[in-house]
Amino acid sequence: MTTDARDNEPRRDVFRLPGYLAFWTAYSVSGFGTYITTIALQVLVVLTLGGTAADVGLVNGARWLPYLLFGLVIGALVDRRRRKPLLVGADFARALLLGAIPALWALGWLSLPVLIVFVAVFGFFALVGDAASISLLPRIVPRAYLLPAHARTDQSDAVAQTSGPVVAGGLITLVGAPIAVLVDAASYLISGVLVSRIRVAEPPAEVRRRRQLGPDIRAGLRWVYRHRTLTPMAIGTHGWFLFNAVLTTVFVPFALLELRLTAFELGIALAAAGVAGLLGSSVSTRLGTHWGAGRTVIACNILMAVGWADIALVPVGGTVLVIVVLAVGQGLYGLGLGLSNANEMGYRQAITPDNLQARMNTTIRSVNRAMIVVGAPLGGFLAVGIGYRPALWIGVGGFVLVVMFLALSPFRSARHGDLSAG
Repeated sequence: MTTDARDNEPRRDVFRLPGYLAFWTAYSVSGFGTYITTIALQVLVVLTLGGTAADVGLVNGARWLPYLLFGLVIGALVDRRRRKPLLVGADFARALLLGAIPALWALGWLSLPVLIVFVAVFGFFALVGDAASISLLPRIVPRAYLLPAHARTDQSDAVAQTSGPVVAGGLITLVGAPIAVLVDAASYLISGVLVSRIRVAEPPAEVRRRRQLGPDIRAGLRWVYRHRTLTPMAIGTHGWFLFNAVLTTVFVPFALLELRLTAFELGIALAAAGVAGLLGSSVSTRLGTHWGAGRTVIACNILMAVGWADIALVPVGGTVLVIVVLAVGQGLYGLGLGLSNANEMGYRQAITPDNLQARMNTTIRSVNRAMIVVGAPLGGFLAVGIGYRPALWIGVGGFVLVVMFLALSPFRSARHGDLSAG
């Protein structure tokens, strides 16, 4: 049965849809490993390699550089091909690259430039995997189920965000940051095996001439940036990623170097975002259906701005108080993420035709990741140049600008099920 034919089926739990449970499990396993690696790499840069906030920014930027360089091309190519084999191959490639990092460290060959190169290559396969994964989901579940399907993956994200930082902090303390990366390598191996077992009907790969690549890319750009509600949503998301990159880059060295937290204490503070994110994702479908996608996303951006403002105001001294204040800020941030992500993803996928899914997603994600490539080093240099707290306040101010832009745009009236918004 095709996805379009299933759109009119009676509502049922999304886990009962064929293929979704395996997709969700693969996503959840790799997501857990990713949260461990995210912290492990930053701790590796700061503590193992003796780097600064600027170095953290360079590594974070390298992770997303392939989106800036190749995102639009990969999106057009993925739309021509079967998506499941691409996702499986990308998972196995990421497992191999992550497994090489502790090996290089053990041999004494790991340095900041080498790490940046490995992270950039990893980012390329992440680009392919993300484009294939997010475009495969609408072929597994009907469009009417995209909001709850994304809400379920957000819930697993929240659980990983809750446990991942704590586990990462414990692992890093016990065996060191380089060895902790192996957990993520194993998670991608498991994900690749699970995805390979999903049965999904996919059209055969299109045989198209190379010169048609340009028109395909332009078609994706037109869909994203000429749509009445998708365009302001995309632009607002770009701005969010720019300032979020500044904030997240500054946060870890701020906690480790200025607030003098250990990796485990940092993990505890970060875990609050996962707990709140789980709560948010649990009610995101209900809230998005009642309020509409636009109003929900705008309210969530306000929550996140308040959370980061709380972090910027954290007092110095008293470890328990510092952890509590950081946890409250991360909690508000995680709650906003948990509520907003399913509404953003569900809305934009539901209004986009299947033959434009990869191009739409990679167009938006490529610019989003380009914002990280700019924002992560910018956050690091701001932290070094003017201090951690002023850099955090710049990020908070950026979130406020995003809220104002979305509130004044047609996206504020966007609702799920309104497929005529273009």
